[in-house]
Amino acid sequence: MEVSEGLLYLGGISADSLLERFGSPLYVYEEDVLISRFRKMRNCFPPDEVDIHYAMKANYNPSLLSLLCREGACIDAVSSGDVRMALEVGFDPHRILFTGNNSRLEEIEFSMSKKVPVNLGSLELLELYGNRFPGTSVSIRVNPGMGAGHHSHCITGGPDSKFGIYRDRLADALKISEKHGLKLSGIHSHIGTGIRKTEAMIEAMDLILDSAKHFPELEFVDFGGGFDIPYRESDEELDLEELGQRMRQRFREFCKNYGRDLKMKIEPGRYIIGPAGALLATVTNITETPSKKFVGIDTGFNHLIRPMMYGSYHRIVNASKMDAPKESVAVAGNICESGDVFTGKGPDAIRKIGGPKIGDCIAILDTGAYGLSMASQYNLRELPAEILVKNKNVEMIRRRQDFGDLVVNFNWFGG
Repeated sequence: MEVSEGLLYLGGISADSLLERFGSPLYVYEEDVLISRFRKMRNCFPPDEVDIHYAMKANYNPSLLSLLCREGACIDAVSSGDVRMALEVGFDPHRILFTGNNSRLEEIEFSMSKKVPVNLGSLELLELYGNRFPGTSVSIRVNPGMGAGHHSHCITGGPDSKFGIYRDRLADALKISEKHGLKLSGIHSHIGTGIRKTEAMIEAMDLILDSAKHFPELEFVDFGGGFDIPYRESDEELDLEELGQRMRQRFREFCKNYGRDLKMKIEPGRYIIGPAGALLATVTNITETPSKKFVGIDTGFNHLIRPMMYGSYHRIVNASKMDAPKESVAVAGNICESGDVFTGKGPDAIRKIGGPKIGDCIAILDTGAYGLSMASQYNLRELPAEILVKNKNVEMIRRRQDFGDLVVNFNWFGG
């Protein structure tokens, strides 16, 4: 992201010209940012010690997955659709780990048919798996009894979480595995997303390692993801180098006591892809009330639901007037819901951006993760195109939907 003569540039191309060429709204990804983020993580978690499983639920565009595949990433898959997409892109089955959630047996069977390792998060599923695939290897997801994250909806550990076999039931998991001749080759945990403090990860790591020592046939321990990015101007970047050093040192100590070397796995998503993306939109309306000046744009929570669902903060700029005098405004979407306001409520409800006019390009930043992957067609509005930019070159990696795409599955239209 660069600024020149008052314009925002992505991949060496002005945001205004991208909208003019590809239409509005538009998701833009900077290839250099994506690659540099992955390489930074790989430097802190080197491949001889750690498998980096990209959490593809954050963004599953196959063109982006292909870039990560060539860089040596592995995949964290949470559905049979994830598994199929990863295989189609070219990931080796053993570089994919399927961690389902309340999965149908058919999803597990599909992964096994493709030789994709399976990670199970309940005693009931472990029992079903043992009946169906006796004598095979499997890993289990453990609830370590604690959770953390930027929002209660994103905490994936602790007594109120639906995820994983609670740590006081692990003896039952061992009994089920012995009953069916299963090899429990891995143990996995994930405390939540939006983790900003090294200590939270280390604390969760110690809890899962305390459980892992009771499993004699382990090949890996998976500590999940949740590595945060600085969404706010005031946020500090996670000290990934310190975190990597401390996690690797702690794991080496565990392996020494365990009696042999195991592989560490982690599952970053937003850390890798979040800063690489921007959602561009066009100002379509400006209106004022006694308390606010609203800038209306031609996208909404159907394209980026994080602000409405989680109260998430995203930096917002007027990409057409980066150097113009700032005005205090609220930025609202085009969905017929009162909650469709990207600047939310409370102290963040008013933002200062370059004086907006109808036709200006608004950029919502750090939207590479959980943007279009969580999008919907609410209000019968089409999904935007996605493009990949690098060194002034552009590739369309997903075409814009049209009305035909919205109605193709209705019998009324399909005859």
